[in-house]
Amino acid sequence: MSSQKNVVFDVVGTCFTFSAFFATIEAQIGEKLRGQCVHPQAFGYAWMEAAEREYAYLSMSKRYQPFLDVFDAIFYRTLWFCGINEPRTFASDEDKATLIASYHNLEPRDGLHEAVQKLRDAGFTVWCLTTGDVGRVRGYFLRNGIEMPEENFVSCDQGQLAKPALEAYQRVLAKFNEGDELWFAAAHSWDVSAAKAAG
Repeated sequence: MSSQKNVVFDVVGTCFTFSAFFATIEAQIGEKLRGQCVHPQAFGYAWMEAAEREYAYLSMSKRYQPFLDVFDAIFYRTLWFCGINEPRTFASDEDKATLIASYHNLEPRDGLHEAVQKLRDAGFTVWCLTTGDVGRVRGYFLRNGIEMPEENFVSCDQGQLAKPALEAYQRVLAKFNEGDELWFAAAHSWDVSAAKAAG
């Protein structure tokens, strides 16, 4: 059997930016946050990072929850830690829903379409390994005119195990044959180093 060339991408933060999410925070509650001396982008970053930590720790303790469920659950807590004393009167459930909905509309990094096409033209099969659900993350590509077959996605939800657990990467590795050329691409060094450690 001839060897195949494969590249596995992390998606959120690597292929797609958070600019739409930050812009929605600015539009929805930005003025109110500034009134409390909280920069809207700093709040958004704190919220995402805290959610990533909770998500990973729940996975490590065998209590896996999908990322957006965790993201939803810690919205008001993040506001409180940013110094908002009454977070549930400061922001509403409707505000929270609008901000989370914006996470479904992340925008591609410059050159993503061209990069995927160049890889395909060079004989690579492009894969995605994501902490997000396949429907949402695949939608990022499709809405921006980049075809990405559903069978080329692996979500941590499927194995209920978050990156950077090595087993999360090994679920993708199981799809390939011995001797295949394998690459992993991510903007985050922890992600790349874990993928390398997983093989």
